[in-house]
This record gives sequence, C-alpha cells and structure tokens, in this order.
Amino acid sequence: MSTGKEELEVEEDFAVVDPDDVVEPVVEVAKTNLAKRRTIDALLEEKRLRKELEDYGYDL
Repeated sequence: MSTGKEELEVEEDFAVVDPDDVVEPVVEVAKTNLAKRRTIDALLEEKRLRKELEDYGYDL
C-alpha cells in the first residue's frame, strides 16, 4: 500500500465501436425447428403404428 499520492497511468486506447457495426450472431431457428418437427412427426408415426398393431386382428 502506498502512503503518498501517486499518479496512475491510464491508457485511453479504447476502440470506439459504432452500434450499427455490431453484428449479432445469427441463430438458425428454422433448422432447429425443422429438426424438432421431424422428431415429433417420427414419434407420432411410431405411436400410430403401435396403435395399428394393437388393433390388428391376428386371427384372420
């Protein structure tokens, strides 16, 4: 700890960034939504096929 007054060196080399120049990362929502939709469709198809098998008359 210092006991006297000292001058601190401050670097003022801050980069000035224009808010219009900032590029937001693009989230590919369509691909993730499509993947989720395909998963849901596959699960629904599997459920439909299981129901069909349960209802199938094996003693034909």
